[in-house]
Amino acid sequence: MSRTDPRLFIVDAESPWQEGETVSLSAGQAHYLGKVMRLQPGDGVVLFNGRDGEWQATVEGLKKNQATVRLTSCLRPQQDTEGVELLFAPLKRDATELLIRMGTELGVTRFRPVLTARTNTHRLNLERLGLIAQEAAEQCERLDVPTLMPLEPLAAVLARWPVRRRLAVALERHGQGGPPAGCDALLIGPEGGFAEEEVQRLSRHEAIQSFSLGPRILRADTAACAALAQIGAANRQA
Repeated sequence: MSRTDPRLFIVDAESPWQEGETVSLSAGQAHYLGKVMRLQPGDGVVLFNGRDGEWQATVEGLKKNQATVRLTSCLRPQQDTEGVELLFAPLKRDATELLIRMGTELGVTRFRPVLTARTNTHRLNLERLGLIAQEAAEQCERLDVPTLMPLEPLAAVLARWPVRRRLAVALERHGQGGPPAGCDALLIGPEGGFAEEEVQRLSRHEAIQSFSLGPRILRADTAACAALAQIGAANRQA
């Protein structure tokens, strides 16, 4: 594998990959390889599908909107990313997209957008966000792409949240200490923070442990990345 070989995620529900198998790429991927990367038949490309590990492949056919590659060898066996689920209140478009990208790089396994009292947008382009997560996974060399769940009210999510799944919540002026080790998920509030009623609901939930990100008030996207980094470090040390 060359570090210059393009790396692509393949949406593939077929049988497990095997050496010598031919894989068809999407029209967008064909355009990317041919027009952006200027590849030719015989050039190398790296593929993964979230199931069969990472594979070296060779371009066989490449046209405007069509491309086929042949699998030559498995570079890495499948290994699921060790990370947490991220619950977040949607932000403005650019900030939400940045959060998805950075969260993917930091190992988020599932994104779950939630509506809170101060959520400033109630619409999400899940298809676009999914593509951003896919591109981030390709770039950071993880072997899977995080799941993106539909938007729903925070109260509904908390009502069915299992007590055994530890949920860390960064609460401005309410949390104390750093993030606890062994958390399964992280909840980050909206711009402006949680409403007082929501703070009370969170404090009563048995699965929730609140913590602080320090004395300064962070932007929601900054807070999410800072908390993910801290939780990742705490979980690795546990």
